[in-house]
Amino acid sequence: MHEHSSRRGRRTSRGAGTVALSLGLCLCAGQLVATASPAAAASTTPVVKVAAASQAAATVKPKLTTKASTRNLKWGSTLKVTAKVIDPRTGKVAKGTVRLQGWRDGKWKTWDTEKVKSGTVTLKAAPKSTAYVRTVFNGSGFSSVTSAKTKIKVKASGAKILAEAKKHKGALYKFGASGPKRFDCSGYTKYVYKKAAGKKLPHKANSQQKYGTKVAKSKKKVGDLIIFRNGSYGYHAGIYAGNGYIYDSPHTGARVGKHKIWSSNYVVRRLVA
Repeated sequence: MHEHSSRRGRRTSRGAGTVALSLGLCLCAGQLVATASPAAAASTTPVVKVAAASQAAATVKPKLTTKASTRNLKWGSTLKVTAKVIDPRTGKVAKGTVRLQGWRDGKWKTWDTEKVKSGTVTLKAAPKSTAYVRTVFNGSGFSSVTSAKTKIKVKASGAKILAEAKKHKGALYKFGASGPKRFDCSGYTKYVYKKAAGKKLPHKANSQQKYGTKVAKSKKKVGDLIIFRNGSYGYHAGIYAGNGYIYDSPHTGARVGKHKIWSSNYVVRRLVA
């Protein structure tokens, strides 16, 4: 009687296993657990499509429009670049961040960054030499977009001449010297204009007054060449610093520095715009 019950129990167990297999079920630890059926796998397809659609939305390319205030910038002046970013789906402003970059030392360097909120943004920089510039936009829900590069030519200006002149303050006077550590008067102006603007001047004050554009005393600007004269002969040279002062290398025993214009007999020559 006991043996019969045991065999029947085994037959029942095998029967349950067969039924479970036919139904695509797994008998584990006394519990029936449903395995994935083809129908269940098919039900995940819409989720994949939604994810793909979301990814596509994240790669929408906005329209980036930029404009530089000038392509010929005077040294010391500020370059302004305006940028506007439009979402092509709505025609409205795309919110995000715009960076102004300049090409330096073989790579792009960020000069300014502004957030785009409701309209056009203005980015600023003061490059010290000719360079390529571009803008880069990044925003949530958009792919990154970069503008075409634009060449900005930086031209020498009076400010650049004066900046170079100041670098040599304290250099001791030496007759016949033209830098870089010691100067006489015309050697000093010769060196500064060559270094700052690539202008070649002779090493003699009287000869230097024949160069550049003649400018009235009342119209002189920072960076102009000042030649002091005895009659019509030029005997001393300096660089106008503004407010009635010049930078010059005065005489033996003195040093390059900022000095008051002491005579009214001088002429002004402009070598840079």
